[in-house]
Amino acid sequence: MESRICDMLGIEFPLVAFTHCRDVVVEVSKAGGFGVLGAAGLSPEQLEVELSWIDEHIGGMPYGLDLIIPNKFMGKGETPTPAEMLAMLPDEHKTFANQVLAANGIDPGEPDQEFLAQRIKRSANLTLDGAIAHMDVAFAHPIKLIANALGVPPREMLDRGRENGVLVAALVGAKSHAINQVQAGVDILVVAGGEAGGHCGGVSTMVLVPEIHEAIQAVGDIPILAAGGIVTGRQMAACMAMGASGVWTGSVWLTTAEAETAPVVKEKMLAASSSDTVRSRSRTGKHSRQLRSPWTDAWEQPGAPEPLAMPLQGMISEPALDKIHKLSEGGHKGAQDLATYWVGQGVGLMNASQSVRNVVYDFKQDFINAYERLSKAIGA
Repeated sequence: MESRICDMLGIEFPLVAFTHCRDVVVEVSKAGGFGVLGAAGLSPEQLEVELSWIDEHIGGMPYGLDLIIPNKFMGKGETPTPAEMLAMLPDEHKTFANQVLAANGIDPGEPDQEFLAQRIKRSANLTLDGAIAHMDVAFAHPIKLIANALGVPPREMLDRGRENGVLVAALVGAKSHAINQVQAGVDILVVAGGEAGGHCGGVSTMVLVPEIHEAIQAVGDIPILAAGGIVTGRQMAACMAMGASGVWTGSVWLTTAEAETAPVVKEKMLAASSSDTVRSRSRTGKHSRQLRSPWTDAWEQPGAPEPLAMPLQGMISEPALDKIHKLSEGGHKGAQDLATYWVGQGVGLMNASQSVRNVVYDFKQDFINAYERLSKAIGA
């Protein structure tokens, strides 16, 4: 297939899959797309294990890595101790989270201290030093692309990408951000509309892709991967008609047979409609779209505490959500009701669990069908 993305990444179909599951990375790349491992939650040691496994199983096919290095977050440039970070958490927020748990039949108890310690340790991944530690591991493996979310990639990422022949991508949700990224020297823009799961802006993909495509022409015509609610080949065709060279997908892989998604959450996703998601700051401190549940509703109600800045809000929400996850898998009804996970509005089109390879095949076939419909419409 003719696409700048295919040429740059060495793939046959410009379908990029962001996932936290190494199995999905491998299966997508083997099927002709391009798997990208989300590594923000991994320690450098864990990342080494994951990338080594991918190298052993991917058969030489290309793949990439995604990090989260925000330009702004609480404590950036500082090195607070774990005790100092815990002291930053207001009692109001801790009490509120406990009240939500109790209202759904869950004994709040004390947070899992080991889990909380890991969360604090993981916050170091958001710093430049944390990113460099990840890059030291990543560039020792045959990655083809490295992507950064939540801001312009640090100069170290851009420089090391050039030195190692690795493309650098950046996620954007606004025209001004896209122009900044092009001027900074990124190779690929991932233009993510507000329909996307996880961190996202407020402008729809249908509006954002052509807006950014037009805006960057004067500063650098680099290829665009459209993202946000894209779970079918026909949507992919529409985005490419608007100027994208391919698509960046995430949510569609969450209900695959290989995905790491908890069974309870997977079932909720398969039953959900596009209106069953919410864009909220309550999980990480930055706007992210997730499956709506009584947990997300509680944080959006009048009188709820204002979410804290990243990474502090995650230290409030994640211990509670970890407890919800564990209890829900054990059959606790209240926990199953509360269970949530990041997912985009395309969830309404995710109605059956399939293998990863079948999803890639369906993308290809649906794209061809859409192309043929358009060709027929213009008499081609």
